Amino acid sequence: MALNYIWIGLFVIAFFITLGKLIFLGDVDAFQVLVSGLFESTQTSVMTIALPLVGTMALWLGIMNIGEKAGAINFLSRIVGPFFNRLFPEVPKNHPATGQMMMNFSANLLGLDNAATPLGLKAMGSLQELNPDKETASNAQIMFLVLHTSGLTLLPISIIAQRAILHAKDPTDVFIPCIIATYVATIVGMLAVAIKQRINLLDPVILAWLGGLTAFIASLVWYFSVYLSKEEISTVSKVASNLLLFSIPVIFILGGLYKKLNVFDLFIEGAKGGFETSVRIIPYLVAMLAAISVFRSAGALNYLVDAFKWGFSFLHIDTRFTDALPVAFMKPLSGSGAKAMMIDTMTTFKPDSFVGRLACIFNGSADTTFYIVALYFGSVGIKKTRYAIPAGLLADLAGVIAAIFVAYLFFG
Repeated sequence: MALNYIWIGLFVIAFFITLGKLIFLGDVDAFQVLVSGLFESTQTSVMTIALPLVGTMALWLGIMNIGEKAGAINFLSRIVGPFFNRLFPEVPKNHPATGQMMMNFSANLLGLDNAATPLGLKAMGSLQELNPDKETASNAQIMFLVLHTSGLTLLPISIIAQRAILHAKDPTDVFIPCIIATYVATIVGMLAVAIKQRINLLDPVILAWLGGLTAFIASLVWYFSVYLSKEEISTVSKVASNLLLFSIPVIFILGGLYKKLNVFDLFIEGAKGGFETSVRIIPYLVAMLAAISVFRSAGALNYLVDAFKWGFSFLHIDTRFTDALPVAFMKPLSGSGAKAMMIDTMTTFKPDSFVGRLACIFNGSADTTFYIVALYFGSVGIKKTRYAIPAGLLADLAGVIAAIFVAYLFFG
């Protein structure tokens, strides 16, 4: 229901803003820009996102099928089982969904969006099999989605690469701030959902896993900042993520070979679902991207940023961060839109400016909440999202606030 009102609101707000431009500013091209963006977004949702996703989906669904039959997913489920059994009490022990969720989180950690999406859709499908009410999001689905939308990433490769393209003195200087901001977003999102679902956060297993994860991230940050040069950080990030990504199918294939399975037939069997899933999500993509397009084309984000700037200046608070806010506002709506705004901000203010760096941290602090809700829930026919969107937006807000603080701490 929340998504319904948000979708309506995006269209209505865009209409009245554009009508105001026409009446009060005499902008006769205002509605033309709106309509052009609308048609462009519908084409993008199908030709640029859904259809290219067919190949990626087929590849990873095929690989996942090999992994499941070879026992690799079950093995991974047993490793993370004690922690996930407490975060996802509705999911039976050693269920394939546990390993699939872990695979999705791992791809996100490595900044591998192309792999994370099909893995996440596969996990959501498995959780839907356990869902007693097929049109209403289950507790496990909401927890999984919020953890995914918080976008925990250890290797923000695309952001570092874009900064290098724009000739930043140190493309990797946002590496540590991005990790901190996205980690805060993930923890806040997890805590919010856990409290709502009355999960015992003081459970020794949960505390041990969270403590261990925090220690691992802190150690990684310390090692990268103390022992690696700026060039080495970029190289290690790129090599490690792609090496680990390619290791997954190789390990699964060798596992199938060890069990004397016909891995090729297993791959084909799993890959057949790629086209079906990609086609099924097209209506949801078209709906969400069309609404985002008109909202953005109407200039609503610019007015929102101006309002924030006026409010903070009235309170005599430093307003430098408001110039990067378009990235923060766009990120929950559209990943490509946020990336475009990040590039535009770095081009306008320079990549080594406070605003340019903050735009990068904003882009790395969370994920595209509305897009992910529409995509993941749409793929399994979920219509009632319950509190998934508010919890996801709360995680996004925590990431934005953390990003502002660490930006002033590191670059202020």
